[in-house]
Amino acid sequence: MKNVQNCYEIPKTMSTQHPDNVNTPFFSCSPLLGGEEEVLEAYYAYSHLYCREQMWDCEGKEVDNFVVKKLLSKYDSYFTQKQLGRDLFLTLRLPNPEIEKTEAKILLETLESIPRSFDIAKLFYGNEIPPIFEVILPMTTSYTSIDNIYQYYCDFVVGKQHMRLGGRDIKISDWIGEFKPEKINVIPLFEDKQSMLESDEIVSRYIDNKNLDYQRVFFARSDPAINYGNIGAVILNKIALMKIEDLSETSGTPIYPIIGVGSAPFRGNLHPGNIKGVVEEYPGVHTFTIQSAFKYDYPADEVREGIRKLEERTPGRSQIVDTDTCLGIFDKCSSEYNKRLASLCPVINRTAEFIPGRRKRKLHIGLFGYSRNHDGLNLPRAITFTGACYSLGVPPEILGISALSDKDYEQLCEIYLHFEDDLSDAMQYANPDSPYLPKEDFEFAKEILGDFELDIDHKEATDTILDKISMNHIEEAGPYILRAASKRKFLG
Repeated sequence: MKNVQNCYEIPKTMSTQHPDNVNTPFFSCSPLLGGEEEVLEAYYAYSHLYCREQMWDCEGKEVDNFVVKKLLSKYDSYFTQKQLGRDLFLTLRLPNPEIEKTEAKILLETLESIPRSFDIAKLFYGNEIPPIFEVILPMTTSYTSIDNIYQYYCDFVVGKQHMRLGGRDIKISDWIGEFKPEKINVIPLFEDKQSMLESDEIVSRYIDNKNLDYQRVFFARSDPAINYGNIGAVILNKIALMKIEDLSETSGTPIYPIIGVGSAPFRGNLHPGNIKGVVEEYPGVHTFTIQSAFKYDYPADEVREGIRKLEERTPGRSQIVDTDTCLGIFDKCSSEYNKRLASLCPVINRTAEFIPGRRKRKLHIGLFGYSRNHDGLNLPRAITFTGACYSLGVPPEILGISALSDKDYEQLCEIYLHFEDDLSDAMQYANPDSPYLPKEDFEFAKEILGDFELDIDHKEATDTILDKISMNHIEEAGPYILRAASKRKFLG
């Protein structure tokens, strides 16, 4: 087989999308990206899209702990010019052993791979800049869950080098060599209401007495949207970002927030055409995630330009919001959203089975390999959930919004600055004829927006999907699910 680097040199103006499938990059023969293709994807993100940081997801997959070795050996001419750990960054997303019991040992294996990657990079570059020095802990709920990762690495991954073998004078470092880097940065990812609202307290305790140069904090946008609705997710992020900025100022430790946005309005509405809107919505965020729809459903030059705008922006101050007002609106909207979800859950789950996957993941305990359980409802992952809703002609952004009073709506627009823009982007994909579309929410959205245009091609695709469901032939809906996704420029 030819060197992949030479196989996939692409023109600057070429689309990044595979011709046969939405969300499938040009370099993949399958819509499911596996380990080797994800190594290539990391190289592509660095070299062609000009991303400076790539998250390497070790959670729920057949993880490849040799990613640094493969990148440096396969693409040596590129990485000779760009050093991992200095010019480009690779950040590991770990499994959380408190939540994902079957993945707990993978956490240890992944942490053990960091010193090995250091040795490879030292040999390649001739210096001691660590190629990996940060890890992300998903579903963080406490100070100890972050600190356990930090202390385990210091005490057992690196610390074991000082132990002696068989009571003799020889230490493990004499036998194997030194273990570096001596410390790693642990980035907590907060995903649920309680942990997001308490994130400042959790991080404050974690950074105390550690003498850190800085701390990064990651806030989810997709899972809160599934659990609490679109409005609820925005409100939680606004409160959390405000609190973290206050902590940064009072603690004296710079704290740099990350937000995990996708391209659907329900998941953040970040795509190459909406950089300005998302940056205005979250001015205090230092890092925005660039997900598959952003990278692969737009021409490469538009993707690069969008990433350039994000890279060159100067973060400002996070928005100051009134917590009590925010939580009052949150309670109303999330409660109504959950009522809608309870009735829609069976058809969402049924449709979700036919939403194509994008990453090869191992089967977790749960209905859909990595299901989210919320209020007794088994829900699919964010992309699958969102794609299923849109395929039914039900933009999930509108679910529960009719709970807003006139006063709530006025206050919401002061908190959620681009609420009407996001709602408008979503409503074009509604299907007024869908039996699953909550009429009160749809009518409320129409009152807010006034005249708006439906995407007729998208409606026709969802009409067919709905017909297949009514005739109990949903297994035939796949091509129309993809057709609708192609119109939206995101799967979910």
